[in-house]
Amino acid sequence: MDEDTTIEELVNQTLDATLSAVPVYLTDIEMDKDKLCVENVKEFVFGVIMGMTFGLASAAIASLKDEMPSEEDQTKIRDIIYTKIPQIREKIYR
Repeated sequence: MDEDTTIEELVNQTLDATLSAVPVYLTDIEMDKDKLCVENVKEFVFGVIMGMTFGLASAAIASLKDEMPSEEDQTKIRDIIYTKIPQIREKIYR
């Protein structure tokens, strides 16, 4: 398997894991939105999912390569995540 395919698979696995937590995040953040000073819970959760997916995918790649992801790796991760934005929004806004 080539490196690009491995990165894409890691990003997809990470995204699946973070998306599975969306219902919990929506509930928890709705309950604590005043403490968190959140006006739009769904947009906040969108940001959490995007950040977690990027961070966890980067950590997985760092572990796999035994070094921090290069700038090129980070760009690949970001680009893959960006192609998944409609799927992420569907899960949060449905």
